Amino acid sequence: MQLCWKLALMMLVLVCVTAQQHNYRRPTRVGVSCCKEVSGGRIPASIKLMGYKHQNALSPCVDAIIFYTEKEKLCSDPKAPWIKNRLNGTNLIII
Repeated sequence: MQLCWKLALMMLVLVCVTAQQHNYRRPTRVGVSCCKEVSGGRIPASIKLMGYKHQNALSPCVDAIIFYTEKEKLCSDPKAPWIKNRLNGTNLIII
């Protein structure tokens, strides 16, 4: 009789574990939103910048200064000679 109870208990545990695995949802892939390439060209003064942040290189992302406008982001090469002057000469918010 004890063997019958043990088998019934094992079956119950197996059914519960299987049912839980069926409802398990694997995390979906997260899209990467970063600069994957940069421009060395100067951003014209006529473009109103809202803020900026420094992005470290971590594949597929590259080392970049990301400037934010009202509508888009601009990926610039942090080694470009004009970057320091643009960052120091404005009241940009560091994001």
